[in-house]
Amino acid sequence: MVSSLVVPVIDVQNDNFRELWPAMVVAIKTSSFVALDTELSGLGNRKSLLAESIEDRYKAVCHAARSRSILSLGIACYKKLDNKAADTYLVQVYNLTLLCSEEYIIEPQSVQFLVQHGFDFNKQYAHGIPYCKGNNKGASDDQGVHIRALFTELLRARKPLVLHNGLIDMVFLYQSFYAHVPDRLANFTSDLSEMFPAGIYDTKYVTEFELRLTASYLEYAYKKCKMDNSRSVTSGGSGPHFHVEFCQYPGPMSSYVDYRVCPAVASAEGHTEICEHFSGFGWCTNGNQCPLSHDTDLILLQDEKGTGDKRKKRKRHREKKKGGGKAAEGSSVFDGAPESKIPHMEVDPEETPEDPQGAEQVPERRPLMDSDGNTQPNEGEDMNTGSEGNRICEDNADFQNLAPTLTNVDNTNAKATTNDGLESRTENVGGEKLTDPTPKNGNQTKKADSGTHRAGFDAFMTGYIFAHSCTIIKKEGVGAGEKEQQKEEEQSLLPTCVNKVYLSRKTAPLNVVKSTFSKSSKAHVHKMEIVWGRRV
Repeated sequence: MVSSLVVPVIDVQNDNFRELWPAMVVAIKTSSFVALDTELSGLGNRKSLLAESIEDRYKAVCHAARSRSILSLGIACYKKLDNKAADTYLVQVYNLTLLCSEEYIIEPQSVQFLVQHGFDFNKQYAHGIPYCKGNNKGASDDQGVHIRALFTELLRARKPLVLHNGLIDMVFLYQSFYAHVPDRLANFTSDLSEMFPAGIYDTKYVTEFELRLTASYLEYAYKKCKMDNSRSVTSGGSGPHFHVEFCQYPGPMSSYVDYRVCPAVASAEGHTEICEHFSGFGWCTNGNQCPLSHDTDLILLQDEKGTGDKRKKRKRHREKKKGGGKAAEGSSVFDGAPESKIPHMEVDPEETPEDPQGAEQVPERRPLMDSDGNTQPNEGEDMNTGSEGNRICEDNADFQNLAPTLTNVDNTNAKATTNDGLESRTENVGGEKLTDPTPKNGNQTKKADSGTHRAGFDAFMTGYIFAHSCTIIKKEGVGAGEKEQQKEEEQSLLPTCVNKVYLSRKTAPLNVVKSTFSKSSKAHVHKMEIVWGRRV
């Protein structure tokens, strides 16, 4: 039985940022890896963002990062608990609402899309955490309570960084919270390799080239991993699997928590025809006006049936698209682009599409349906958990209530406890232990509806895919003679995927390495002196 999941997302704004700062810093420092996601004010022209030349593509993203801003930042900290029988992670998810203090461009299609998916601009302008972009302009980046200092804490923690289709996110993070982004891609990748010595992992690359899923957009990949993981647990735990646990937040802190419901994958009533393009790429130019189904559950269940024709057709479509970087028949120049970023790309009305059907596929009226991180109600789908109620941690075992405070996190003993008297109800549902994260008095804080806290929940899904991938890839086919080697590789998590960033419409990833032919940027060298107190 595949269970529903309720994810507590902590809403961080300017008025509670200082209060939540200690918990966030501890969550980052004690984590095994950190997953990030962003919501942006825009990206600019789509053609340059998906240029054939990677250098040209990078320059277009840099221009967007310098002229646009990050509206919200999602942080998901996954801490592996060593005293558990199976791989178990304590997960803390934060959604930070940000407000750039400098002038920036916000594009109409981005506003339209974000409003339709629950983003509150009134809240952002009233309570967003202020920040300045580029090089340091005021308070030291290694001191004080501000977002750039939090990014510095992330660097100092030396944790693996996990993103999904993350090139755009990395450029925006660098420009917004670190320094002026370098003009050349080689300098940028050189800087990144030193900023994150534990490695950068892209779950888009992992799902495409390691797990080889039928589709790799975020919502599909997350639901597929969740389904496979739950099946392994309910079948007796013989196959590779992992568990997730969440904190139960005490007293005043509970008022900052929204509970994001992720229903179990359910069969659709009756026969519904699926939108082939959405099923393969996670978006559709017709958006909500598409007469075909965008129901990810239905898409996943059809793939699970193994009927063959649909899967083979989609595989052929994607492989043809990859070859030579040319758009396949019936495809679009957006195919393979980060799904959560597509709505922020400008469409030039005079631009000639690269494919024969482009004029029809990119109508002037947008937004696009964004599947990345949006468990959206489609074709009658709702966000209720049904008979399973409001539960959390589909695979929880021996859950310990954890208050995310400095005194309740022990870095030497991953099994933290709390003395605040909190309790958690645990019950068996279909062989899985589930814990109710909501307050015992029944006064649950407001639930996040579709689109709310997108960056935070996207970060959680990204981290979930990564944790599942680590478990599957490492444990499949590991014999007694390989256990020692596996133990040695624990520090690098997924050795075949480290520092490989997915590139849309390319067959090879971007390698985040320091080249012998390019130096680190001057701004980065200066920043590293601040972060580490030494020259690079």
